[in-house]
Amino acid sequence: HVRQLYALVSETLRYAPVLEKLLDGAALLQAEKKLPPQLAKVLVYDLLFGKGLKCGGRWKALARRHRARLEAELARLKVRHKVSRNEDLLAPEQAVSPAASQVPRYVRVNTLKTCVDDVIDFFKRQGYTYLGKAASVEELKALSGKKFLLDLHLPELLVFPSQTDLHDNLLYTSGHIILQDKASCLPAFLLGPVAGSHVIDACAAPGNKTSHLAAILKNKGQIFAFDVDPKRVATMNTLLTRAGVTGCQLAQQDFLTVDPRDPKYSRVTHILLDPSCSGSGMVTRGPGQEAASSAERLQALAGFQHRVLNHALSFPALQRLVYSTCSLHQEENEDVVQAVLQDWGSAFRLVTAFPSWPCRGLAAFSGAESCLRASPAETLTHGFFVAVLERCREGAAAPSSLPAVAKESPQPGEGTEPGPAPKKRKRKKQQVK
Repeated sequence: HVRQLYALVSETLRYAPVLEKLLDGAALLQAEKKLPPQLAKVLVYDLLFGKGLKCGGRWKALARRHRARLEAELARLKVRHKVSRNEDLLAPEQAVSPAASQVPRYVRVNTLKTCVDDVIDFFKRQGYTYLGKAASVEELKALSGKKFLLDLHLPELLVFPSQTDLHDNLLYTSGHIILQDKASCLPAFLLGPVAGSHVIDACAAPGNKTSHLAAILKNKGQIFAFDVDPKRVATMNTLLTRAGVTGCQLAQQDFLTVDPRDPKYSRVTHILLDPSCSGSGMVTRGPGQEAASSAERLQALAGFQHRVLNHALSFPALQRLVYSTCSLHQEENEDVVQAVLQDWGSAFRLVTAFPSWPCRGLAAFSGAESCLRASPAETLTHGFFVAVLERCREGAAAPSSLPAVAKESPQPGEGTEPGPAPKKRKRKKQQVK
């Protein structure tokens, strides 16, 4: 419900100039003097542009009473602007970007509650056509209608056409699937902690990556998740509960204030760090929505990212860390990684993340190609950056708390590729009927 409300408010803001013209033309606020202007915009958006009014009581009756006048005013507005679609009434900077329209709907199967085969069967019963595992990005781009594929890179990721809305689907509301962009799934996948590991998610809210970590750990081990904002922590708690996550300690705390020498974190071997950034890679933002990325702002963000990455590397038992941002700027990505590697000398090294991934780090320094980038054009995802760092053997001895199985199991991205889609399990989990 929080996600749906956020989407409704976001769309209402996007259409705000159009809604103001409709309210003026239909004289709605003059006729209903007790109706708050902001509520009026939400009601009119849902009535004319959204999925229909879902509220009840007097507000629904009020909106319906003025429906004919509002629809007539919308028709006149289209005639004046010589357009036929509602979307065409928006200013160019408010319209959905071409990049956003080509990024598919990615669906991560929550293996804490179900398995890939059962989710595929469920969608088939709902009238969707399963086309098997994708062989190329071009196949993802060609998706249309009620067809879907298994992703070519990530074994528990399903891919639907971009216009697919699953927010009201039973699988989503019950926590069996997570709506998460493919690029956002890479950090936890590449961190790859084995079951039983102790892991920190340093800047965790809203919690999609945290739930992904829990699924990889199979709820065995311990996750410490931090976020400084109380509302975001509350939202994260709701999401993790719905996803069936256990063994996760949430803390409303600035990660920079966490003491790496606290005995509580003495067994932390893996850290996922996705710090605040400019967000320049988020394709759902219109060109006018991103705050101006001035040199001063990028410098301030990079300074924070440098500090928090250094802090994360100071945890004594740390063996592997993933640093990621949803930014396109070199200042927040390669430059931060280069500076931190210089700070630590030979203690840590860059691991070549996902060797077959087509989009690599910018050539800002020797070895930057070990990092990976994602983009709408090349990978059909949001813009993203990921770097995987490991402690060098000569830098520090492996802690005794590191599970022995970790030495036997290759980590994702270190010269390895994800295997084929999982076979049907003998023992199924909570099959959705």
